Amino acid sequence: MMPAMAFPLDALRRLDARAVVDILIIAVVVYYALRLLKGTRAAQMVVTLLLVAAAFYGARWARLEMVEWLLNTLLPYFVIALIVLFQPEIRRALASAGRNPFWERLGGSARSGALDDVVMAAAHFAQTKTGALIVLERDVGLKIYIESGIPLDAALSYDLLLAIFHHASPLHDGAVILHGEKVAAAACFLPLSLNPMLSTQLGTRHRAAIGVTEESDAVAVVVSEQTGAITLASGGAIESNLTAEQLAERLAAVYGSRRSGTLLPGAARSEAAGR
Repeated sequence: MMPAMAFPLDALRRLDARAVVDILIIAVVVYYALRLLKGTRAAQMVVTLLLVAAAFYGARWARLEMVEWLLNTLLPYFVIALIVLFQPEIRRALASAGRNPFWERLGGSARSGALDDVVMAAAHFAQTKTGALIVLERDVGLKIYIESGIPLDAALSYDLLLAIFHHASPLHDGAVILHGEKVAAAACFLPLSLNPMLSTQLGTRHRAAIGVTEESDAVAVVVSEQTGAITLASGGAIESNLTAEQLAERLAAVYGSRRSGTLLPGAARSEAAGR
C-alpha cells in the first residue's frame, strides 16, 4: 500500500502556487466554454470532433495505417468546414464571452425607462395594427445596420416611436435601432433569416427580426400590421402573440432587471389619451 500512496503525496508536494493558478485557469476556460456551447448547435460540432479524434487515436492504437492517413489528411479540412457551417454560433459565443455582468447590472436602472417606452409603443401599435420593428442593441454593436438607415441619435420616447412608425411617416418602413436610451437610426435594413425551419407565413419584418438576432445578441420587438400580434425575437428564435405585460417581463428577463410599475396596455392607453 505504501508505494501506491506515495505517488499522490509526492504529486501534492510538487503542487505550488503556479500550478494551482494554471489548473484554475484551465478549469474556468473549460467551464465557460461548456456554458457557451450548451443548448446550441455548436455542441454537436464538439461531439463530432470528439468522435473524429477518438477514431483517429483508435486507428493509431490498432495500427490501421490507411485509416490513420486518411483522417490525418482530412482533419484540417473537416475543422474548416465545421467553422464555416457553425460560424453564427461561434460569433455569438465569442460575443457573449466578452460580456461583463457588472456593466449590465450597472446600466439596468437606466435601461428600465427605455424598456417602458418600448412596451407602451408596442401596446399602442398592437391596438392600432401598426406594423413596427424595434431592435434593442446590447453588447454586440449594430453599426453596420445603423448606417443603412436614417441617423437620428435622438432621446428615446414613446411619442417618438409613434411618430416614426406612423403610416404617413417616411421612416415607418424598416427597423428602428435603439442604442441605450437613444434612437440611433430609423428605416434601417436588416438581414433576413435564411433558416429553412421558419414558417412560410412569417413576413419580412419577422424574418428581419430573426435575422438580426442570429447575427448579434440584440433583441427585436415586432408588431404585425395584419394581426397586431406582438412578437419578441432573441437568439434566432421568436415568441409570438405576447401581451404587453408578457413583453415587459421578457425584456426585463433579457436585461436582468426587476422593474416595478411596468406600463401595461391599460396604462399605455391612458397615457396615450393624455398626451
